Amino acid sequence: MVTDMETGRIAVTEAGLARSPAQAASVLRAFIVEDSPIILVNLTAALEELDPARVRVIGHAEDEDTAVRRLQQLGSDVDLIIIDIFLKKGSGLAVLVAAARADFPARRIVVTNYATPDIRKRCLAMGAHQVFDKSVDLDALLDYCAGRVRQS
Repeated sequence: MVTDMETGRIAVTEAGLARSPAQAASVLRAFIVEDSPIILVNLTAALEELDPARVRVIGHAEDEDTAVRRLQQLGSDVDLIIIDIFLKKGSGLAVLVAAARADFPARRIVVTNYATPDIRKRCLAMGAHQVFDKSVDLDALLDYCAGRVRQS
């Protein structure tokens, strides 16, 4: 994914997916399910700034159907899936369930503005590894992702 910071336009490229096994092990490959272009651009930039040589956002989707289809195509080529619960079309919870049922090796992270204790519990029961509140936990989300980079 390439983001033009002046225009805010995002272009997804597939070229970054072809890697040797050694490269694949050293790069954290993230897929973001988010319908807000502003949040997507900012989250992508923040993730890739963690360690530009070791973090790549390899794709994104803004709706449930596209997310599920792209994740099925990518399969084990994704290490981290960041999912917003509320999407313009469909539900991030359905994406979470589909990813958990497919048993992708990726860590499944939910981000939401509604991270109540009940929502957190429900997301964890549905297969999330972590749940973060967009309005207050972004630093914690980035810290979690930085920890994943160190472990890869």
